Amino acid sequence: MEDRIRIRSEEVLSDDWAVLKKTVLDYRRRDGRWETQTRQTYDRGDGAVILPFDPERRTVLLVRQFRFPAYAVGHREPLIEACAGLLDENDPETAIRKEAEEELGYRLQGVERLFAPFMSPGSVTERLWFFTACYSPADRISDGGGAPEEGEDIEVLEMPLDEALAGIADGRIVDAKTIILIQHLKLNPMKV
Repeated sequence: MEDRIRIRSEEVLSDDWAVLKKTVLDYRRRDGRWETQTRQTYDRGDGAVILPFDPERRTVLLVRQFRFPAYAVGHREPLIEACAGLLDENDPETAIRKEAEEELGYRLQGVERLFAPFMSPGSVTERLWFFTACYSPADRISDGGGAPEEGEDIEVLEMPLDEALAGIADGRIVDAKTIILIQHLKLNPMKV
């Protein structure tokens, strides 16, 4: 692709919680014609997400939290989600283990990396690392709930996998990363 893209200009539109850039570029189409395109990219860093599963009780650990962007477009309920967070300076597995302890209150063993897709590649640069892990009540080390100093107010939810699947069907679970992980778990059951 390097011979098909020429960057004309980049302008930082915002550099606050994340970086929003406007880029003007020339792109050579598959038919050989060049066209000028203008794109905006939102870069907040990469992240990781995990869905812990208790194979004996067939339950999953999720969180419920307020998400302003969803609220701003009319979703008036807190979102039910898989535990997730930014990598910051950590590798994906280290980051998700820390998030699980902070948000869920569980120290997870046997974390398994699944895949790392781009979640919204039309405008967001984030790549999200997906994980699963088995858990049991013995892995609980705290109440969880997130980091209040970071504005987190997280409710930990434990629910049967089948209820989580029903939550997708009836619209209670509308978060894409969570839907992907729940469906992955249903299609690829974890063994004890």
